[in-house]
Amino acid sequence: MSSHAADLARRLARNAEAVCRHYLSNGHREGRYWLVGDVANTRGRSLFVRLSGQDHGKGAAGNWTDAATGEHGDLLDLIALSRGLDRLRDTLEEARAFLALPPDPVPRRDRLAAPRGSPESARRLYAMSMPIAGTLAEIYLRGRGILAVEDGDPLRFHPRCYYRPDEHSPTETWPALIAAVTDLGGRITGAHRTWLDRSGLDKAPIASPRRAMGHLLGHGVRFGVVDEVMAAGEGIETMLSLRTILPTLPMVAALSANHLAAVIFPPTLRRLYVALDRDPAGDAAMASLGRRAAVAGIEMLGLLPSFDDLNADLRRLGIDVFRESVRQQLLPQHVARFMSLAMTGTRS
Repeated sequence: MSSHAADLARRLARNAEAVCRHYLSNGHREGRYWLVGDVANTRGRSLFVRLSGQDHGKGAAGNWTDAATGEHGDLLDLIALSRGLDRLRDTLEEARAFLALPPDPVPRRDRLAAPRGSPESARRLYAMSMPIAGTLAEIYLRGRGILAVEDGDPLRFHPRCYYRPDEHSPTETWPALIAAVTDLGGRITGAHRTWLDRSGLDKAPIASPRRAMGHLLGHGVRFGVVDEVMAAGEGIETMLSLRTILPTLPMVAALSANHLAAVIFPPTLRRLYVALDRDPAGDAAMASLGRRAAVAGIEMLGLLPSFDDLNADLRRLGIDVFRESVRQQLLPQHVARFMSLAMTGTRS
């Protein structure tokens, strides 16, 4: 958090009860806590805000948790969620107005560094999300044939992720699968949101249920640490499908054909498998990526699906036929190195 935002968060915490009375007026005080239903100010007792405590860390004043959803944060997060603000700059302005502080006359870098969809906004969203075990995100992935996700995978769940069709439409909230987009050093540069139907059985019935934010070009959603071999593809579900049978092969989901064509190669990479989508955009990405790989001295091999993509293969063929289809497209040494583990069900 920037020094400017941290200072405002501390000021809000010193006035935590006043913040709650203003933004969560349907709640009430019980002892050291303010109780209310949720960040939308619904009546209830699920969300509790600590009204007194130390300035920072565990037990700090202003920290809040929604026991029903697992959402948590500080009072800046609460203000952003209650007012539907997705830019840090707007949240800070709202906080200054509540505290009756004069507007900042000088455009500060830490205020300008977080416009809508910035890396800072992406990191904040990811930090506010929760592990996917037992959530609608897990139900969604299981419905796509993906039965297990590793604890260290860059996937989380947000129960009420804001969605706005366009700047003229009201903000909606939908559950969402959140994926961290990182650079080669592991720093989060963006986030990808897949909004889900409230049953978890499909994507949400909205115009654009998938959106990415932050700096994406060259980066991706990464699974495992790359040595000399890696797989790359467009979709998260595509790469997770491949991972069900090649669990130790490092992978990256670039999120679109254009971004796949521009993915940055790790310096140690010598062989690159590309999970293709059967469409013109996928063909163009493959051609562009192939030219870049050749210049870098990287051998590139395609993994062609029988249907639209590898996730469609997994769901329609079943895992055994899917495994055999992919096995025939791997180099023999990689079958032994990566696929044998999946076939025996053991992990290193």
